[in-house]
Amino acid sequence: MPDFTIIGGGYEAVISERGGALRALRHHGRDLVTSWPEEGPIPYFSGTVLAPWPNRVVGGTYTFEGVRHDLPITEPDRGHALHGLVSDRIWTCAEVLDVEDDHGFVRLTHTIEPTAGYPFRIALEVRYAVSDRGLTTTLTAHNVGEEAAPYGCGPHPWLLAGPRVQEYELDLPAGQVLLTDEVLAPRTLEDVAATPYDFRVPRAAGDTAVDHAFTGLTDGRVRLRGPDGGVEVSWNPAEMPWVQVCTGTGLAHHGLAVEPMTCPPDAFNSGTDLIVLKPGDTHEAGWTIAAFAPEG
Repeated sequence: MPDFTIIGGGYEAVISERGGALRALRHHGRDLVTSWPEEGPIPYFSGTVLAPWPNRVVGGTYTFEGVRHDLPITEPDRGHALHGLVSDRIWTCAEVLDVEDDHGFVRLTHTIEPTAGYPFRIALEVRYAVSDRGLTTTLTAHNVGEEAAPYGCGPHPWLLAGPRVQEYELDLPAGQVLLTDEVLAPRTLEDVAATPYDFRVPRAAGDTAVDHAFTGLTDGRVRLRGPDGGVEVSWNPAEMPWVQVCTGTGLAHHGLAVEPMTCPPDAFNSGTDLIVLKPGDTHEAGWTIAAFAPEG
């Protein structure tokens, strides 16, 4: 299946119909995200769209409007339903401007049809556009079904600022972190000052294994900085008040996952920041990945 390359503002982005995913992003030849082969597979959800929920539904079970739903378990080692229903689906290209320009873009679509555990119909559209500001992604969801539907979303880029991400400076302006148990089910929301996960003053992650959701954002961005420059993800924190950050500790994968989210893990059960799309409702969320130069 084809990939689509869009160029503008010094950026080159490669978009795949697999997972509606960002497969590669470069700024003047420097890789900003971890890439993967055109033929797949997609490792660790790299660059995919997460919908109709980001992160986990614990145990794959939730109750919505008095009805229990049982989702397929897609994280069998922990027993959860992970990262929604569209990260492994084939999206359809609806429109593309792929000539070298200052505003190249590609627009992909996919409809979630009623399925086991999620008997709702949601039409999705993701638009990737490059400019001198970076790569901006906009995800739109429209409830085209006949019932209200629970919904949440986010992206899953792995930022790549250098070969050893743990040595690079992490700037994460979040005041609270969601602590988890041994299977990454959420337990308590804590002030970051009382944990090892306080990156409000930028510092290297080092040996700290991070795979947590953060909130209490003073700014909607996460930055990763190295001697050759850095990369950041930015978004509107009123629109996406959560961000999952993962150092990939123990994984045979390079990069730092930064996942802005409309809701925290297991929001289908907690209801925290859960979006309810009534029939005909539309929801939109956006984020930008951009390079920045080294200091000095």
